[in-house]
Amino acid sequence: MGAETDSRITAVLDRLGDLPGALLPVLHEIQHEIGHIPPTAVPAIARALNLSRAEVHGVISFYSHFRTEPAGAHLIQLCRAEACQAVGSRELEAHVKARLGIDYDATSEDGRITLEPVYCLGNCACGPSLQIDEHLHARVTPQRFDALLAGLEESR
Repeated sequence: MGAETDSRITAVLDRLGDLPGALLPVLHEIQHEIGHIPPTAVPAIARALNLSRAEVHGVISFYSHFRTEPAGAHLIQLCRAEACQAVGSRELEAHVKARLGIDYDATSEDGRITLEPVYCLGNCACGPSLQIDEHLHARVTPQRFDALLAGLEESR
């Protein structure tokens, strides 16, 4: 880890480390601050929370939300819940993967886009839904996805 990353992790641990059940809040905050949870941070987290490295690693690897590598410049999260599947998310999923040339939990070669599955975006009545960065999009068709992707490419 670099000095800046170390200090950011230390700041999170100082701020949240005394909470009861602090591990999940700490991991969420580190990922929010840094964009991922560097594997080299596991020993510091374990030490600060009086846990084993295996316990910390186990929680990181159990929850698909946590990343151990940086995400791309843009994060696309595609809903895979039943309500979205019922209105075409599987077809959209196939289109998105083909268009981006990547599978779930991968980043495009140019580092611009990471694709992640999510199991509900809370937009069930308006599926299929996806989220790009912090922006939720409803009733997304393959054509609409292409337009959204073109907008990302224009913002380079």
